[in-house]
Amino acid sequence: MEPKQGGGSEEPFLRHVEKDVLIPQIMREKSKELCSDKVEAFTKCCEETGFLMVVKCQKENKALKACLTAYYKDPTFYEECKEEYLKEREEYRRTGIPTKQRQQKLPTSM
Repeated sequence: MEPKQGGGSEEPFLRHVEKDVLIPQIMREKSKELCSDKVEAFTKCCEETGFLMVVKCQKENKALKACLTAYYKDPTFYEECKEEYLKEREEYRRTGIPTKQRQQKLPTSM
C-alpha cells in the first residue's frame, strides 16, 4: 500500500493497526472527556441502582451512546485525532520515548 497523494503533499502512511486501533483509541479517550457529563450521569445511575441498571439507566445509557457515536462518526474529529496521533508518533520516532513516559518524567521544580 502506497501513501496517498493529495494537493501536492504526501499523506503520512498509516499501518492497519494505527488506523483501526490506535487512532480509534484516541477517539474513545477524547470522546469520553467531551461526553463527561453523560458518562458521569450513567455512572451515577449505575452506582445507585446496582443490578437493575439495565432497566433503570436506559435513558442515561441512550444519551451516552448518542454522544459518543456522534464523535465516532464525525470525520473532522477523526482527522483531529489522527493529527494528534501523528504528532505523538513523530515525537516518539524523534526521541524514542513514548508520550506517557515523557509526561511522567517532566522535571519538578526544586
